[in-house]
This record gives sequence, structure tokens and C-alpha cells, in this order.
Amino acid sequence: MKIICIGRNYVNHAAELGNDMPTEPLFFLKPETAIQPKGHPFFIPYFSNDIHYEVELVIKINKNGKHIEEQFAHTYYSQIGLGIDFTARDIQDECKAKGLPWERAKGFDGSAQISRTFINKSEFDLNDISFQLEKNGVIVQNGNSSDMVFNFDKIIAYLSTFYTLKTGDLIYTGTPAGVGKVIEGDTLKGFITDKEMLKVVVK
Repeated sequence: MKIICIGRNYVNHAAELGNDMPTEPLFFLKPETAIQPKGHPFFIPYFSNDIHYEVELVIKINKNGKHIEEQFAHTYYSQIGLGIDFTARDIQDECKAKGLPWERAKGFDGSAQISRTFINKSEFDLNDISFQLEKNGVIVQNGNSSDMVFNFDKIIAYLSTFYTLKTGDLIYTGTPAGVGKVIEGDTLKGFITDKEMLKVVVK
């Protein structure tokens, strides 16, 4: 199973970090060991002093495919969930400054929170899916799929030119503005529309 994450897919998030917008999907990988066990707390790793939350819609691949045409990409996923891409921002900034890959800032153990359940995509207008993240009861991120630079089908078609997508692969589709630091004792709750999808306690 692969975890593929799309970066800078919301203009407002790229702007808040001072990043240029990509002309094609920017992506990176997390290993399977990044998956945060369901219901377990997130433990701040010792090697970072600046762990950020990034809430994202997640699509789950339902059949194998390679070189998928965009017009057929919608047949390769049927469920949508929610995830948090935990990021060691201090390490990421260091890597970017040196022109190095981001993996140690993005792929550490526990860095991929995934919702307890996924929802059939037939329940949504895929171009108008609202989602949000609360920290300690306060909304810190509000997103909508209509604001994505690259939609689900474009993402799948693009990624499949490099990788064979396989059943069970997860694609994190990017985060909106409002990312921020977590500290011990924080509680994060993620929602798609008004449905609570995940809850994470920070230790």
C-alpha cells in the first residue's frame, strides 16, 4: 500500500507558506508505517519542535491502474475519507533551504492520521465537498474541494504516469490554509460536511 500526498493544491495554503504554485501536481510519499493507529494518540516526536496539522480529503484507490486517462480516473476510486498530514515544519524548512527531499519531515511514524470510515463518493458533489478541522473546539481549517488546483481525476491521471496505482492506495489531496502547530494536550477533530470523521489527542 502506498500513501501519496499532494502538496500546494490550495492557493491559500501555498500563499500562507510563501510557496509558488505548481503547474502540475506536486507529490511526495509516506511509508505505510506513517499510518497512525486508529484511536491512538499522536505522540510529538522528539526530533521536532514544530509539528503542524494539515487536514486533507483522502481518496482510496479501488483497482489497479497505470497510465490512466483523466476521463476514466473516476472509476478508480469510490470512497472519500479525511486525513491529517502531520508535518515537522522545522525539518521541512531546513530540507527546503538545502534543496533536500522532505521525507523525514513528512513520513515519520504516526504522521498519517486517517479517518475511521470512508464515505461513498455518490453521496457528494465531488466539486463541492466541504471539510474542516477543529483544534480544542475552535475551527482552524475550512476547506472545499472546489478550491483544489488539481481535482481528484487530474491527480489520479497524473500520478499513474509515474506509479502503478493499486487497490488500497491512499491519496491525500492537499490542505487548505490555516495549518498550525500542535502541542501536548491538544485535541483535533476532523469533519466532512457535518460528519465527524476523526479525533486525535496529542501527547
